[in-house]
Amino acid sequence: MEIRTPKTGKAKRVLENRAPKLVETGKKTLILHGTKTSATLSSVLMELYRLKKGGAIRYSRRNENIRPFESGGETSLEFFSQKTDCSIFVYGSHTKKRPDNLVLGRMYDHQVYDLIEVGIENFKTLLAFSYDKKFAPHEGSKPFICFTGEGFENVPELKHLKEVLTDLFRGEVVDNLNLTGLDRAYVCSAISPTKVFLTHCALKLKKSGSIVPRMELVEVGPSMDLVIRRNRLPNESLMKEAMRTSKDKPKKKVKNVDQDAVLGKTGKIYMPDQKLGDMKLLDKSKGLKRERKEAKLKHKEETVSKKMKESSE
Repeated sequence: MEIRTPKTGKAKRVLENRAPKLVETGKKTLILHGTKTSATLSSVLMELYRLKKGGAIRYSRRNENIRPFESGGETSLEFFSQKTDCSIFVYGSHTKKRPDNLVLGRMYDHQVYDLIEVGIENFKTLLAFSYDKKFAPHEGSKPFICFTGEGFENVPELKHLKEVLTDLFRGEVVDNLNLTGLDRAYVCSAISPTKVFLTHCALKLKKSGSIVPRMELVEVGPSMDLVIRRNRLPNESLMKEAMRTSKDKPKKKVKNVDQDAVLGKTGKIYMPDQKLGDMKLLDKSKGLKRERKEAKLKHKEETVSKKMKESSE
């Protein structure tokens, strides 16, 4: 088998960006259509693409060879994942047995990591909600993700769905976050062990009399019910390989700072030329004048005392 190496600078940069990193960038989402999709499902896929705009790639053509949960039906998924460098995919299909079917999955090393299949019910688009447009979330903003209900902690299928939805909506992982930049939230409520209500809300910041503002949720859509149908967890070997992290994380080098076995932490500082010859000294002329006056008075007193002694003799 011939191994092709990049010959241009652009190809080299693309491969470097796709190479494994200690701190991974945000995960991109691949949105695909099945052999047949209903109007509801097409609207769901379009709304998800709008919510993930900037971090998603959508293919509108029908894909007959993609059949998740079946052997040999994941080859095309892995090919599209490698082509687009996407680690999360959303696949929509519509059949008589499984109407309005949505398959959410994650990839590891361009191989299918896990899958979960849900049905769409009670779907409402963005146009079905009326609200003040000045509170509309900005494109690419960091969201809050709220999961309410004990099912997300107790039911294995809901725990799996929680992990997939978190990876789907959270975007790029950051260390610090500005509170004024938060303008959206995804609220997931566990209605039953097999049903979850998902809605998209805008955050409204109001005065609270303290430093932390009061937040209000304004439902802006879309919203839908997710009914869990099938799921497939990753096998232990693949999970162990995917969870592996590097123990030696690169530390940011600090300039002019060294570690010594005896002295410990030492540092170097830059001192410019002081130019002592050109420095202006403090004016001490007044002090010198005072000393001269005192010396003159003392000399005068000594001369007067000598004359008095001579006159007395």
